[in-house]
Amino acid sequence: MLEIIVFSTLNGVLYGMLLFLLASGLTVIFSMMGVLNFAHASFYMLGAYFGYQISQFTGFWVGLLVAPVLVGLIGALVERFGLRTVHKWGHVPELLFTFGLAFVIEELVKMVWGKLPVDYQVPAALDFSAFELFGTTYPAFRMFMLLISLAIFIVLLLVMTRSRVGLIIQAALTHPNMVAMLGHNVPKVFMVVFGFGCGLAAIAGVIAGPALVTDPAMAATLGPILFVVVVFGGLGSLPGAFISAMLIGLIQTFAIAINYSLGDALGLVGIGRPVSGALSDLWQVTVAQIGPILPYLMLVLMLIFRPTGLLGTRET
Repeated sequence: MLEIIVFSTLNGVLYGMLLFLLASGLTVIFSMMGVLNFAHASFYMLGAYFGYQISQFTGFWVGLLVAPVLVGLIGALVERFGLRTVHKWGHVPELLFTFGLAFVIEELVKMVWGKLPVDYQVPAALDFSAFELFGTTYPAFRMFMLLISLAIFIVLLLVMTRSRVGLIIQAALTHPNMVAMLGHNVPKVFMVVFGFGCGLAAIAGVIAGPALVTDPAMAATLGPILFVVVVFGGLGSLPGAFISAMLIGLIQTFAIAINYSLGDALGLVGIGRPVSGALSDLWQVTVAQIGPILPYLMLVLMLIFRPTGLLGTRET
């Protein structure tokens, strides 16, 4: 039992940090631009594929530096020549634009790299065991993913709350005319912010690609849970996204590790299994089976009792 608790906690924290790293870019974009980017997970996928392709020629570390920059530039171009045009028509056209963009990116990835997973390998420098507990080794690359995600969280928090750049960017959202009168190019600020948010998603893709499967379905796999993290934590709240990601990561990981059913729990208090009917099937459902729907149940309850999320302040 202790082994399950320790490794489930490690894996839950790691999964939660990966979710945060992916959600941080979307949170930054929304908090500073008010744009909910449905194509954000697609930029995560582009980061993984760009990292893979660059690593084939120059190695993983160059890909870790170059791929986010390339994806960030693509994101900036999308904002300049796409979102900026539809932004004046409101949020619905923005959502439809990014929704369609996600499908375009997925099809382009299939055309270039195919429909099968690519062989994105863990770098040799991190292909060893970080430590051993209960006779089980823990990969060093997973610890690297955890440290990178934690470092990005700290840097983002400091930039947004303690730096002049963060102050200008947040002011550009709420008082764009005043910021423009102070001599700042507001449209350029928004373009840089959108590109930066896409670059953060690409970093998540580069470091998650070797540990997870890099294929055209990876965006669709993490895309829905990404919005659960952002909305549950509070739209635009970076600390809220962090707390939400950690909660969801730990809950899902522990749920998968627990192979107990409702019947097992009720049996401890003397309640037997029904002979037949729908309740008989419900008795056999394990916690691991309902684990994938728990985050969405949390989201529904949060929207009912606190629509702004854990630390969010926006009503719309």
